[in-house]
Amino acid sequence: MTEIHNVAGVRLIHGNVRDAGTLADIDDGSVRTIVTSPPYFGLRDYGVEGQLGAERTVEEYVANLVEVFGHLRRVLADDGTIWLNLGDSYAAKARGSDAGWDKSRLTNPARVQKAQSAALRKTGERSRGASSGIAPKNLMGVPWRVAFAMQDAGWILRSDIVWAKPSGMPESVTDRPTRSHEYIFLFAKSPKYFYDAAAIAEESASSSIGRLTRGRSSGYGAPGQTPQTIAQPQEGRPQLRRAIELAQRAGLSDEHFEAMRAVGMGDAGKALTTQSGTGRNDARSQQLADEAKAALGGYYREFLTASTRNKRDVWTVATVPFGEAHFAVYPPELIRPCIRAGSAVGDTVLDPFSGSGTTGMVARQEGRNYIGLDLNRGYLELSLRTRFAQPVMDVWEGGAA
Repeated sequence: MTEIHNVAGVRLIHGNVRDAGTLADIDDGSVRTIVTSPPYFGLRDYGVEGQLGAERTVEEYVANLVEVFGHLRRVLADDGTIWLNLGDSYAAKARGSDAGWDKSRLTNPARVQKAQSAALRKTGERSRGASSGIAPKNLMGVPWRVAFAMQDAGWILRSDIVWAKPSGMPESVTDRPTRSHEYIFLFAKSPKYFYDAAAIAEESASSSIGRLTRGRSSGYGAPGQTPQTIAQPQEGRPQLRRAIELAQRAGLSDEHFEAMRAVGMGDAGKALTTQSGTGRNDARSQQLADEAKAALGGYYREFLTASTRNKRDVWTVATVPFGEAHFAVYPPELIRPCIRAGSAVGDTVLDPFSGSGTTGMVARQEGRNYIGLDLNRGYLELSLRTRFAQPVMDVWEGGAA
């Protein structure tokens, strides 16, 4: 293990996560979430000993990947999560006598791009699945093999997120559909885990959005806004107009309405009670909800439909080119929701296959600290020149460098 960088919330470690010493200096439970995309099975050779993806069988690949996360369990917080991006592979038959990986051509990132085609002609591409007894042309279901093995190892599989690629790589096949998706699996370490649904909520398609948001900016009591101008778009809804009048008169803000949705509201007309025990009813939320209920009476119902909805599990994100010598670079916007939902500002995000540093870049943009591990020192150095260079990092409004 060699630490090659530890500055401004970015720590990069050159080493194998399966080696005992690589994680030795990372405290127990200090990582809030792990966001990563390991090398896919039988697809590429990254030119380093101990790499994943070049195993002779898919069973070996799955076992090695589960072992990686077994080592990471110690440093992951008890309420931590793993967001694991994986793609699938097709079984193929070995061809010719040139089997084997030509590692001499893949010793640094600058040569990787040119070596890809040659590497794919070797065993890793042409004999995938053969030694596992999987007949050629079979989709091997690698992501799900990993997911089930992780379950067997004690991880809780909470979601299978489909990454839909609107501009996926073309394939020269005519006997099946072209692949245009991958998976992101969400695993939890414990049944109760950190997940900020509000941080990644989607805009709701409900028609109620307009009646709740049209004509206002920072709150119903904002200067210059009158009940007449606010309610004008909904002249046919006297209940809403009256609700807005009451809200403005009491100086209620969006925070009051969010609190009502969070704690839950009783359906007892003008009763002043709010529910408890089912929502995010901390003391502050309870106080705000009580204030809103007292001001609105039975008209509170006009504000219970949120303008957002829980994020769905199909994410359509276009791939983004990366003009450096690295094969697999997922787009920043694919993992931004993972980091936002899986951690809070100031938390630590870890990627055991740091590569070009996309996870770390997004983590810093979102005000999180980052630990990146990689077997290939060249990739870590590449990330320092690209992903962790200014002004790439100057995105988060909270001021993280």
